[in-house]
Formats: sequence, structure tokens, C-alpha cells
Amino acid sequence: MTEFAAVKAALKTQAVETPSWAYGNSGTRFKVFAQPGVPRTPREKLDDAAKVHEFTGAAPTVALHIPWDTTDDYAALAKYAEERGLKLGAINSNTFQDDDYRLGSVCHPDAAVRRKAVDHLLACVDIMDATGSRDLKLWFADGTNYPGQDDLRARQDRLAEALAQVYARLGDDQRMLLEYKFFEPAFYATDVPDWGTAYAHCLKLGPKAQVVVDTGHHAPGTNIEFIVATLLRENKLGAFDFNSRFYADDDLMVGAADPFQLFRIMYEVIRGGGFTPDVAFMLDQCHNIEAKIPAIIRSVMNVQEATAKALLVDRAALAEAQRSGDVLAANAVIMDAYSTDVRALLAEVRTELGLDPDPVAAYRRSGWAERIAVERVGGTQAGWGA
Repeated sequence: MTEFAAVKAALKTQAVETPSWAYGNSGTRFKVFAQPGVPRTPREKLDDAAKVHEFTGAAPTVALHIPWDTTDDYAALAKYAEERGLKLGAINSNTFQDDDYRLGSVCHPDAAVRRKAVDHLLACVDIMDATGSRDLKLWFADGTNYPGQDDLRARQDRLAEALAQVYARLGDDQRMLLEYKFFEPAFYATDVPDWGTAYAHCLKLGPKAQVVVDTGHHAPGTNIEFIVATLLRENKLGAFDFNSRFYADDDLMVGAADPFQLFRIMYEVIRGGGFTPDVAFMLDQCHNIEAKIPAIIRSVMNVQEATAKALLVDRAALAEAQRSGDVLAANAVIMDAYSTDVRALLAEVRTELGLDPDPVAAYRRSGWAERIAVERVGGTQAGWGA
């Protein structure tokens, strides 16, 4: 098999999970911007996600967020997804949008609040049972704003206790994915601020607990690919949340801020044996001012482009340059792959899969945006409502 044929074969196996919330209204800290045609129900979100998969061929699963995607019958929702060529992916918990969580959720000093938060997480596992989802994704806004506000070590003990209760509830084929964020909304101490804290908790819990790397949740200058390489080496990388970071939060289109960083991350994924279904490639994005469905399509394409370039790295030449200590030659191997224009290659992949070579253009021609703007009138648009 030629080099390009092998790359194309690998790209045809790639799957990127899209987030249900990306199809809803979102905004900045100051304003949520509504758009015409935004879904009003989880089923309408799945209708939009099906369009992303229809035109990319690489987005077969959709992550849900509870309670944003609450429904009376999750098994029926899973069937609805299946009828549209999709499956339901990770179940994302929400322990940050309730007045009781002002001082934290699973780390709260009040045992009753902690119990409420854990009960929510256990309910999310029940939803996983109904939907057939493999992954429970946990992100906690827990932390403190002032020195002395709470006992830092006690908060870690509470976190460990809560995670252990949820871990014990997981089925044999289910996983817990623990996400970290170095600050916000807690500005003095965040309870899961970095990959080391997440890794320590997951290591203690066992093999069904894995770390999520959100590409927007790092301080400027952080070497994210080093984190990826280390977690893969330790068999503790469970998933990515792909996005870009231009300001304090993340959630903008993956590859928008630093496509070279995305390429470097994907190279470490491939080099470390992480290009498998065991590592979930998920988007975690909010499209505030851009049209949502084409932005998600573009995001999937950005991941594909970074992956294609990473697959083109001449690893034999790179290893030889590294062994001989030829710094410039080694860097040149990396830069040559990154500088390769892979758009034609990906167009060939899509054509061979029976897809339009230009997914964004195909979506715009489909008339879906105009149709949903007319049909989705009335009701309450989905959104996080900040």
C-alpha cells in the first residue's frame, strides 16, 4: 500500500463526536445570540447532527448534556438517532447551573449538596444504560475564590469520595471521563485544575476512569502534546474536547487559534497509538456569532486536515534524525508534513466514500438552513441561557 493510500485508509476510519449544545444558542458572558432555525428539542438537535454526518461522513455520534437534553424516554431518543444514522455518545453531567452549587457540587462543604450532585451523576449513568452510551463525561466548576474560603485538601477528599461512588455504579463497558480546567469560574483554586490532578484521581479509581484533554483548558504556552503523549504512555487518555482558545474560556472552532498545535497533538496521538476508538475525538464548542451547522462541519474538517498531516509525517526519517542528533533535519520532517496541502487528498477520501468533496458547499446547497428557519418557529430555542 502506498503512503497516500495508507493515509486515506486511516482517514476513512476517523470519527468525530459532535456536541448537542453546539447546535443551540450560545454567547459571551454578556449576551446569548439567537439564530433562526435553532433546535428546540433534543430530536431537532439530532436532525441537525445528522446533516453534519451526512456531508462529512465522519460525525456518527452525538454527545448529550443533562439536563439540557432531558427527555421522557432516552431509549426512544437513541432509536430516533439510529434512524438518522447516528448513535448517542458521551453523557455530559451538569453540576454548575443550580443555586445549591454556589460553593461547589461534589466538593461542597455541605454533605446534602454533595449528595444532590452525586445523585445527578448516578442519574446520568442510568441514562447511559438507556441510550447505550459508553462514556460519562465529568467537568466540575468546583473551586474557591478566596484564600481560607475552604480546606483545599478536604475538597480533594470529597471529590475522591464522590468519584468513587459513581465509579462503582459504572457497567462493565462504561467509562468515566474526567475533565480539567486550570481556572474559571473559581479564580483562587480550582478543584480539578490540571491533567495531573485528573490523572491522580483516575489512577486511584481504576481502568474505567480516563482523563479528558480539552484543548482550550490550558494556560498560554502549555505544551498540550506533551500532556497527550504522557497520558497515552500511561494508558489514561480517554478523550479530547476539541476547540480553540482566544480568550479566558474555550469553545471556539478547533484549529482556529493554532492549527499547528492541533497538528502536533494529532501527531502524538498517532505516534502514541491513540488513533483508535478507545480515544474519543469530541468537539466541545459553542458557535456564538457564526452559523452553527457549517461551523461544526468546518470543525470536523479541521480535525481531519490535522490528522491527515500527522499521518504524513515520515516517522522513519524523523527517528533517524533524532538518533543522530540532527535537530534541523528532525524539525524539517515535522514541518514538511505540516506544510503539505491535504485538501485534495481529503476530497479524494470523501469522493471514494460517496460524499461531496466540499462538505460546507454541499450543506449550503442542500437548503437545510432555509428549511429549518421556516419550520422551527415558535417554542423555546435550545441554549445555555447565560
